Amino acid sequence: MIDQADKDRLSRLEQRIEAAKKAEKPTSKMEDHHSQAHLAWRMVVELVTGLLIGFGIGYGLDVLFGTLPLFLVLFILLGFAAGVRVMLRTATEVQKDKMAETAVKKTTGTSGADEGD
Repeated sequence: MIDQADKDRLSRLEQRIEAAKKAEKPTSKMEDHHSQAHLAWRMVVELVTGLLIGFGIGYGLDVLFGTLPLFLVLFILLGFAAGVRVMLRTATEVQKDKMAETAVKKTTGTSGADEGD
């Protein structure tokens, strides 16, 4: 059974939790800028990785079969397509995260107008 003292402690704890949530500072514009730069570098690395893997496979097959430009060009193009596909998947993932964050802000009543001060 919960007695009155426990109810009082529980209500004080709930008040402290609410105060802590209100005191939580939004992310600054500088932090947002860094996360955008991180995202841009991630996409560049994904594209370059696809190209390099395609180059490696194509060059290896050309050396193996003696058809130097054929597989090299083919697999570079395939690597580029794979890199673009991974970049698009990353962009979709980031967009879903931003939409979920926006939905949470709308449900909690927090507006983004006061962010970045």
